[in-house]
Amino acid sequence: MTYGFETLAIHAGQEPDPRTGAVIPPIFQTSTYAQDAVGAPRLGYEYSRSGNPTRDSLQECLAALEGGQVGLAFASGLAAEDALLRTVCAPGDHVVIPDDAYGGTYRLFARVAQRWGLDFTPAKVSDPDAVRAAVVPGRTKIVWVETPTNPLLGIADLAALAAVAHNAGALLAVDNTFASPYLQQPIAFGADVVVHSTTKYIGGHSDVVGGALVTASTDLGEELRYHQNAMGAVNGPFDAWLTLRGIKTLGVRMDRHCDNAERIADYLSRHAKVAQVIYPGLPDHPGHEVAAKQMRRFGGMISFRAVGGAEHAVEICNRARLFVLAESLGGVESLIEHPGQMTHASVAGSPLEVPADLVRLSVGIETADDLLADLEQALG
Repeated sequence: MTYGFETLAIHAGQEPDPRTGAVIPPIFQTSTYAQDAVGAPRLGYEYSRSGNPTRDSLQECLAALEGGQVGLAFASGLAAEDALLRTVCAPGDHVVIPDDAYGGTYRLFARVAQRWGLDFTPAKVSDPDAVRAAVVPGRTKIVWVETPTNPLLGIADLAALAAVAHNAGALLAVDNTFASPYLQQPIAFGADVVVHSTTKYIGGHSDVVGGALVTASTDLGEELRYHQNAMGAVNGPFDAWLTLRGIKTLGVRMDRHCDNAERIADYLSRHAKVAQVIYPGLPDHPGHEVAAKQMRRFGGMISFRAVGGAEHAVEICNRARLFVLAESLGGVESLIEHPGQMTHASVAGSPLEVPADLVRLSVGIETADDLLADLEQALG
C-alpha cells in the first residue's frame, strides 16, 4: 500500500516496540550488544557506531520521505557531506559547486578537501549551461547543487542538471535542507543522492545537530554505509530519537512556515526600506516557474537587501526582537541574521562572497501578525 507523506513521517521505520508495545521507538542508549555466540550477534547489532536500532529507525524514515533506497544519518550535515566526498571522489577529481553555496560547504571544499587534492569550480546552478561549462571532462565526479541556495535562494532545475551530470559521467548530489523532503524530493527529478542538515527543518526545534544522506541506488547507499562506519561520524541514539520526533510534525510545520513566509515576503516587497526581496514564491523571482514545477510550496526562507547598505542591514538584525538574532534555520522560532558577518563569513573575499546589505530570515511558525510587527519596528 502506498502512503502519503504525513503518514510515512509518523510510521516509516517506527513500528511499535515488539517486546513492550511502546508506540514510540525506544532510545537504545547503548554502545555495545551481547552476542549469542562468537560471530553470532543478535539482529546484526555488534557496536553502536556500526548499527543502532534508534538510528536505523531514523534512517529508514528518511529514505521513505525522500523516495530513496538507503538513508544514512550522521553527526552533522557537514559530516554527511564529507562522507559523500570521500566515498565518491579521490585526489585529482573535480566537483562543481554552487556559486552561492552555504559557507560551511565552501569551507569544506576550500580549506579541507582541496588540501586533500580535490578540485572544485563554483558555477551558477540556476543556469544549466553554466554548470555544463564548469564540468571538467573525465574528472568531474559530482555536480553539487543546493536548491534553494543559501542564502540567495537560487533555484536549480533538477531534471536539467541531472542530465548535465549524467552526460558527464558524474553524480547529481542535491542539498535539500532549505526545502525539506515535504516540499521537494530531488530523487524524483534524477538526483543520485540527497544531502540534509537534519538540524534544520527535519529536526525542526533547534535542539539537535545532525545530517543525512539518502541515495537513489542501493549500491551507492551500501558504499556510503561502509564509509559511515569506517569514518565514524554517526549521530547518537538520543539525537536520532529527537530527530525522529521532529519528523513527525514536518508536514504541518512546513505548511505554517510557508504560510508565514508568503505574508512576510509580500509585506517586505512593498516596504520603502527594502531594496529587493528574494523569495521563490514571488512571481518576479527568476526561478519562480522552476520552483513551482518541482516544489510543493516555496519554503520558509527569505532574504532581502536593505536600503542604506550594510549598516542598515546590521541595524535591522540588531533591532529585531521576536526574530532571534542567531545562526542556523528551520526551527519553529523565527531567526534573523546578517550572512556576510555570520553564516557566510568564511566566503568573504572569495567568488562566493555575499552582498553586505543582505539580511536572511528563517520564518518560524509564530503568529504572522506578531512577526510582521517585529519587522516593522526593526526596519525603522
